[in-house]
Amino acid sequence: MKALVLDKYNELNYRDFPDPKIQPDEVLIEVKACGICGSDVHGMDGSTGRRKPPLIMGHEASGVILETGSEVKNWQAGDRVTFDSTVYPLNDWFTLKGHYNLSDNRQVLGVSPGEYRRHGAFAEKVAVPQHILHRIPENVSFVEAAMVEPIAVAAHAINVSRLKPGGSALVVGAGMVGVFVVQLLKLFGANPVAAIDIDDQKLELAMKFGADFTFNSKEKNNTEKILELTKNRGADFSFEVVGIAETVQICVENTRKGGTVVLVGNLSPQIQFPLQQVVTREITVQGSCAINGEYELVLDLLATKKVDVTPLVSAVAPLSEGADWFKRLYSKEPGLNKVILVPDKNFKS
Repeated sequence: MKALVLDKYNELNYRDFPDPKIQPDEVLIEVKACGICGSDVHGMDGSTGRRKPPLIMGHEASGVILETGSEVKNWQAGDRVTFDSTVYPLNDWFTLKGHYNLSDNRQVLGVSPGEYRRHGAFAEKVAVPQHILHRIPENVSFVEAAMVEPIAVAAHAINVSRLKPGGSALVVGAGMVGVFVVQLLKLFGANPVAAIDIDDQKLELAMKFGADFTFNSKEKNNTEKILELTKNRGADFSFEVVGIAETVQICVENTRKGGTVVLVGNLSPQIQFPLQQVVTREITVQGSCAINGEYELVLDLLATKKVDVTPLVSAVAPLSEGADWFKRLYSKEPGLNKVILVPDKNFKS
């Protein structure tokens, strides 16, 4: 098969690669669409340590089942599917407790941190276990289905926050996941919802996705404005969707006493943390890791058109041009959001 392979750091090649071999509980999928995730872009240069070459990256994908293993039930060739990015063991203690995203031996598609290598979906074919599959509704396209993963990450962050309708919310970081957090917060009853970013174009997008207010973090009086919006208390819930010290600080400073800060971004492995503010104001700090069962919800939202991904898709391009699109994303080309790669034989210009 043809695949886009990270052969060396910062070197992606569109070349021949051996077809995946499926295990008895796996299915072989013909990939129809796969989105370039920010973690792929950051991982391409080796800085994260989670994508060691050679590797086929890609975990935001959809396709059609080509073949099923001998132990596969309720799935057959021809089924339109998407799949979770996490491959988790069914007998793990955390999985059995309802937290498969925290399972000890979980793997992520398109990732190779050293202890494992799991090739992903920037290829014509990919193999995944049956228990992470989800059926795509008829009125949801393959491109839309390739966007389920980042929306589900946003949905999980809101789920772990224990948001109550009417609670005020602040989203710091209006990138891909951040704008989905904004959209779902409005859908789930948060009011008002404010977004902060350093990029005015991203803030404009956040407004399109439902933000009631936006603030550029370069401005000096944002805290006073947020206090005015929240009855002089601060936000009930804040969502940090970047992962650096400065944005965590913004969240803590603008969350009310007794409020909740949800940490979604993890760009930095370690940060300076405003411990005294968190302790003396009794703020709850909640981590949010990946996805834990939100795929079905997101597919339903897409099917009923309550969530629209169209404004975020900047380009749908053939897989053979993937290296160039990675370079454009890596260089932070202005206005470029989600890029979806489609295997050349399935691409229609």
